[in-house]
Amino acid sequence: MGDEIELDITNVAHGGVCVSRYGGRVVFVADTIPGERVLARVTEARKKSFVRASTVRVITASEHRREHVWAAASLDRDPAERAGGAEFGHIDLAEQRRLLASVITDSLRRMAGIEREVVVEAAPGDDECNGLGWRTRISLHTDAAGRVGPYAARTHTVVEVPDYPLAHHEVAMLTLGLPGTVRAGQTLDVIAPSASPPFVAVSEGSRGPQRGAARIRERVGSREFELSKTGFWQVHLAAPDVLTAAVQDAIDPALFDPAADNLDLYGGVGLLAAAVLDRFPGKTRITTVESDVLATECAADNLADSPGAYAQTGRVDRYLANYQRGATPAELARMRAATIILDPPRSGAGGEVCAALISLAPAQLVYVACDPVAFARDAATLTAGGYTLTGMRAFDLFPHTHHVEIVATLVRSDLLGSRSVSAE
Repeated sequence: MGDEIELDITNVAHGGVCVSRYGGRVVFVADTIPGERVLARVTEARKKSFVRASTVRVITASEHRREHVWAAASLDRDPAERAGGAEFGHIDLAEQRRLLASVITDSLRRMAGIEREVVVEAAPGDDECNGLGWRTRISLHTDAAGRVGPYAARTHTVVEVPDYPLAHHEVAMLTLGLPGTVRAGQTLDVIAPSASPPFVAVSEGSRGPQRGAARIRERVGSREFELSKTGFWQVHLAAPDVLTAAVQDAIDPALFDPAADNLDLYGGVGLLAAAVLDRFPGKTRITTVESDVLATECAADNLADSPGAYAQTGRVDRYLANYQRGATPAELARMRAATIILDPPRSGAGGEVCAALISLAPAQLVYVACDPVAFARDAATLTAGGYTLTGMRAFDLFPHTHHVEIVATLVRSDLLGSRSVSAE
């Protein structure tokens, strides 16, 4: 810990760090780019197989290095004082996306044996503003000394910063009045909905923001969605529109049966179920499954204009297990004809859910993923269980960070020749 070593950076790793080797050990290095030589300080050395380090000084710079978009996260600050949340801010946008694409393709190759190239697409307007001003939600913290700000990268240390360049202008303006108005140990969620006034939700310690009946509204195309004030919603202001269109495009219409037992798993407040209903208007049946009671209540209201839409509160693994146990032959037939959307948390759907999907054998899956490694792990399970990855797109919905969104289509392999299926 604390040693400073010179390193040659070879490639990028998942998690916003790059890779080097020193003394026979892998070193994961922050704030650098493949091809660079840097002086780095060891920040974690507890593992025998690898250590972590942060760049202190660039000796040989990459052609893709740029002045950091956020001075508070740049090399001008000591690594312990660098704001977290913009770990790719020193790299030009095009190279950021190339690095993200390489993480996706490498994960699929290593974990699922799938060779597939992908281009990470920009969200509308991001190139024109250099990937700034997109965050409609940020979380800030206060410490015992009364400081207000984000955590330093990979720590729970609060650092003071003069600005928030990734934040939407309404969010950035709200943060200006926060110092002096809060107490130690509070967390501040600063939120600017698209169809409700901006606000700050205050919570104490690590308990998270209080949940309640109060709702806000978000606009996506011609629809408005209600959600609880601190409920989950996509952070990038363009992400709901981008993902709506991507999910609609990812569904193979030749395999879509409106009468099937179509599902929107981890459905939240119904955003992607609405995407399906708008893509196939009329008598489409679809059920959202979501463990959060408040989100399910909002989903029921948001989809109330569609008679075939239902909102079910429950854990996805339990819902699928109960379906399997109680389904009639007719219901199982409707499930085999189904299109299932799944948008799991960062950890992925997991083995139990994937096994249930393989057993139920719906016609097609549209998998929305925010973690390439978790997606690759689930893709390995699903393709081994009889599905084929037929389409995949990736979107840079978190510019200047290592996060990326994937929308993939997996079709039951026996249907690839017929390209049609029916619940009849």
